[in-house]
Amino acid sequence: MMLGKKITLFDMESVDNAYYNSLIYIKDNDPEDLELTFAVDDCVFGETQTIELIENGREVRVTEANKEEYIEAVVNWRFVKRVEKQMEQILRGLHEVVPTNLLRIFDANEMELLMCGLQKIDVKDWKAHTVYKGGYGPSSQVIHNFWKCILSFDNEMRARVLQFVSGTSRVPMNGFRELYGSNGPQKFTIERWGSSDMLPRAHTCFNRLDLPPYQTFSELKQKLCTAIENSEIFSGVD
Repeated sequence: MMLGKKITLFDMESVDNAYYNSLIYIKDNDPEDLELTFAVDDCVFGETQTIELIENGREVRVTEANKEEYIEAVVNWRFVKRVEKQMEQILRGLHEVVPTNLLRIFDANEMELLMCGLQKIDVKDWKAHTVYKGGYGPSSQVIHNFWKCILSFDNEMRARVLQFVSGTSRVPMNGFRELYGSNGPQKFTIERWGSSDMLPRAHTCFNRLDLPPYQTFSELKQKLCTAIENSEIFSGVD
């Protein structure tokens, strides 16, 4: 919102995973039997209110034909309409300090780094609190190359890797052992996935990196950097 960019369904995952999953279910299935309408309930100061997402939304059923419109309306309400007045005040103050045209040269990940700053990332601690799945282990060549890649990066790029996988560039106060996902404690995870012609992908809700079995260090580094730099363009993060 601060950058004037459109909010999508996938932005919901790291904020409210249960709500995200319910919308994904609607997206992937016929919603007719759910008896939904273009209205949602919201709790305001302890009182439940029904919010119409479109004009006369209580009377409009969600169908296979209009479910995409419904999902877009729900996401827009949760991220934009619901906090519109508060965001107007925040943006007004921000724009008094930083002109809008300067803000728009940054993507969301770069903005977080600018506003929150960089921590010194302890790679030894990161490595000690990482788990491996799908056939990978600490002694796997791909994993060896991954950590070699991390060590070759400067602190800013390490933060970008962490941000790509977990949704935030910040390490918890007590280190990686206290890393959380949307459902509670969730260690940084690397899982074998796909083939070497594919880019890595991330699941920020689960702090999980799906890492293809690249044959060389240089290939892994190049593919990882490409995935991170283009994470807002490609579907490499969900």
